[in-house]
Amino acid sequence: MIKRLRQILEMIRFSHTIFALPFALLAAVMAWLTEDSRGETVPFRVWHLLGILICMVTARSAAMAFNRLVDHAIDADNPRTANRHLPQGLLSRRFVLGFTLLACIAFVAATLLFYPNQLPLYLSVPVLLFLFFYSYTKRFTMLAHFYLGAALLLAPVSTWIALRGEIVMEMPTDLVPSLLLGLAVLLWVGGFDIIYACQDAEFDRQSRLHSIPARLGVPWSLRVAAISHLGMLVALLLLPWSAALGGPPVRLGLIYHGGILVVAILLIYEHWIVRPDDLSRVNLAFFRVNAIVSIGLLLIVTLDLLLN
Repeated sequence: MIKRLRQILEMIRFSHTIFALPFALLAAVMAWLTEDSRGETVPFRVWHLLGILICMVTARSAAMAFNRLVDHAIDADNPRTANRHLPQGLLSRRFVLGFTLLACIAFVAATLLFYPNQLPLYLSVPVLLFLFFYSYTKRFTMLAHFYLGAALLLAPVSTWIALRGEIVMEMPTDLVPSLLLGLAVLLWVGGFDIIYACQDAEFDRQSRLHSIPARLGVPWSLRVAAISHLGMLVALLLLPWSAALGGPPVRLGLIYHGGILVVAILLIYEHWIVRPDDLSRVNLAFFRVNAIVSIGLLLIVTLDLLLN
């Protein structure tokens, strides 16, 4: 049983939950500590926090398992991914399909923790379908990296809707802070996924799969990733100005802006250690640096909002 659980966690790259989950929690902190147009805040509820955690884990688990099913033949042909669980026969496709269905059911059920807000329940299936569609995008568009970013954009936006659904229904502009945060996530994920995909540029070309590295080559792809990360920083800098865009004011000050400077330095470091002629440190850039970015932003925003 323990061995099978370990295999499942490895298959879905459970450790990579650290990329999206902090942004969902960050949106939750903003939703709890940011006043709406009536000058009120959303009260903290333990079951809402539990709902966020369960929904994030189950939705991501379902999406990753589905991706492994859809890509099992591609993974088997790619030397970098041939040792994954399905190509090696460590897990059967039937088992992974069953796990995917269970994760979907758990995700939909967890949205009931936000009752009487019914929006999470109504949107649960469309959200899953949106996440699943990512697995097909590399077959027809080189913008698959940014579709993945859009999938992770749903983490802060969905959390905001789950906690402030009634306010959003009355005033859609209340979504502005979560959309700015979501845009930052989209550009951040798109950028580092391009860097990660540089490892498979030649394989993607030979297999007629679409990616920015396969189309533009590694040097230009790294430039596109850098521009994407610059856009992320701009979106983060706009977050304290959400009121100017019609949304509720998010009172972020010196601590937050100092944190953005640290994020910028980390992103510069990420692009410095990955070079067109040396991709050996892609995994260091992909996981460690970006894990610090996501967790760091959660801690910085929480601290700033609590002190303001």
